[in-house]
Amino acid sequence: MEVEKMDENEWKYHGEGNQSLVVSHCQRCVVLRFLKSPPNQNKTSEEILHHLQNIVDFGKHVMKQFFGENYIHHGEIIQLPLDFIRQLCLKIQPERPECRCDKDMDTLSGYAMCLPNLTRPQSYCLAEHRPILCIEIKPKCGFIPFSSHVSQEIKHKVCRYCMHQHLKVANGKWKRPSKYCPLDLFSGNKQRMHFALKSLLQEAQNNLKIFKNGELIYGCKDDQDCVSDWNELARHLKPFFFPSNGLVSGPHCTRTIVKELIQVITMTLLSSTETCRAGDMKTVPFSQGRSYCEASAFNKELVRNGKHKLESSGLPRGCLLYKTLQAQMLDMLDIEGLYPLYSRVEQYLEEFPEERSTLQIDGPYNEAFYEKLLDLSTEDDGTVAFALTKVQQYRIAMTAKDCSIMIALSPCLQDECSEQRSVVLASKSRFTFSVSVLDLDLKPYESIPHQYKLDGEIVNYYLKNVQAKDDPVMSNLFKENEDCTLVLHKV
Repeated sequence: MEVEKMDENEWKYHGEGNQSLVVSHCQRCVVLRFLKSPPNQNKTSEEILHHLQNIVDFGKHVMKQFFGENYIHHGEIIQLPLDFIRQLCLKIQPERPECRCDKDMDTLSGYAMCLPNLTRPQSYCLAEHRPILCIEIKPKCGFIPFSSHVSQEIKHKVCRYCMHQHLKVANGKWKRPSKYCPLDLFSGNKQRMHFALKSLLQEAQNNLKIFKNGELIYGCKDDQDCVSDWNELARHLKPFFFPSNGLVSGPHCTRTIVKELIQVITMTLLSSTETCRAGDMKTVPFSQGRSYCEASAFNKELVRNGKHKLESSGLPRGCLLYKTLQAQMLDMLDIEGLYPLYSRVEQYLEEFPEERSTLQIDGPYNEAFYEKLLDLSTEDDGTVAFALTKVQQYRIAMTAKDCSIMIALSPCLQDECSEQRSVVLASKSRFTFSVSVLDLDLKPYESIPHQYKLDGEIVNYYLKNVQAKDDPVMSNLFKENEDCTLVLHKV
């Protein structure tokens, strides 16, 4: 791709995270990702290049081992004319949310990452000019901690996401708690998955976005800026799901279209497009833990209906949700068991700071780094090596807990669908689709103390302000402990 020959007006602001900013091309299925930094703290070109190379290597040599070839798109580093970058920065600056403007786009190094635009199906042919629908889901952590290091029993009953919701509302980040519970989505039970997806559509927060031809049509652009009009969403979706029938307007039409959307999302999440062997990860010792969360609105609804059976059908081993869950479960000790090991590594680095590069804390993220992750023992032998392995596994788990899943859909006719394309059927239409995972930058080693502190704040707030006020009758629902085995295995 000859970026230097393209006018900067052909690129548009696509979004950004804490560390990077992304622009997408109006015609081509590519995006450019630029690093960001606080004002007056610009890194050297060499530092930018090293950082970007670490991101590429981590996706290529580590995360691809967990998720497989078809789901990971690590991209490549390219060098661009500085004048092109400066003009592009000026063009997109007015589109950036005010809360993101505390950091500047890198306009000095000339380096960026070139990645496929995952809002489009990866098998999509530009010549077709078909409409494209994309659903981005940030599923969060899909299991209840099973570590014996957990000090508060509530963590064995209520998931981190559901507890954190209440603290976020108290801090003013969201206006109301979401009914979404990650354990429902990861259950593999279609009824629970449908409830989870409906809850995300009702209160998207930053966990769900819907794009039409690359443009955001549903979701949150910022913390409080929520677009939640189902009727407007149905207007956008009707040509995809009911291209030729008489269903035009009204609440029945809206509910029907949303139901179709949820059904299609569920089928794609349970599908497997991975045909190759993904890695050598061995089985994690199984846990006798819960497959449900006591705070889940789905479970509370069962109680009101006098039902007590909470089913977890299990996920197909080839689907992306399953692979995501296995990577998340590298957090075998919980942050409470991990933090003392982090402190052990820190103490060692204070005595031998020159060993930081040898320990590969900041990379390189190569095959040797991945090989060190394969030791899944939890018996502490008191060594720095054991502590470091658990720390690195925790960083992988945290990365998987914060990743995003992109489901891209494009309508196709029956005679156009080939064996080379993945196809999902709706009531009145069919789609080619691709499922990908992004936001897979390795979580910083230095963020572990923050995670430890935040975990305590989340649990303490929930115990003090939520659990104490809960209806006592709810406790009767969970007297029977339901065992669930969640394991990591070779995929």
